[in-house]
Amino acid sequence: MTFFTADICDDHSEKVFVLGAGYKNYGGASKCQGEIVTIKLDKNNSDLITLLRDEDGTGKVVVVDVNQEYFAVVGENLMKFAHQNNYAGIVVNGYIRDTFQITDIPVALYALGTCSRKSIPVTSGERNINLSFGGIDINHGEYLYADTDGVIVTSEKIV
Repeated sequence: MTFFTADICDDHSEKVFVLGAGYKNYGGASKCQGEIVTIKLDKNNSDLITLLRDEDGTGKVVVVDVNQEYFAVVGENLMKFAHQNNYAGIVVNGYIRDTFQITDIPVALYALGTCSRKSIPVTSGERNINLSFGGIDINHGEYLYADTDGVIVTSEKIV
């Protein structure tokens, strides 16, 4: 991948929305890009497991909103599923775990931080909906680019 988010922002400033501060990459890939698949969860990640485990993610980035609930949504097993199904990355408006184990999995994973516990009761989520967090709106089917400088969203593919 030969893009840099700073260059995209410079060259296409009117088309770029920048996700707010605080999201850090914990994954084994230093950057990612792709078409956005959105999912909103109520703490529990069972619908995210199904998505990452059972669907082809080639050219896609999953954006997960859990309203910053202090539970881990993604860990080693989900990162393995994401890698097996060719997802480029995952962005979580919340927390993740298993940071030691996931650094070797070549999928980008942006999140607000870490939490050791996960939510046990199974609840259902919503897929392919419009999300709003980090100061921007994120819509299913838009494009996401992320690197060491940050995460940006565009309505159309730029790179």
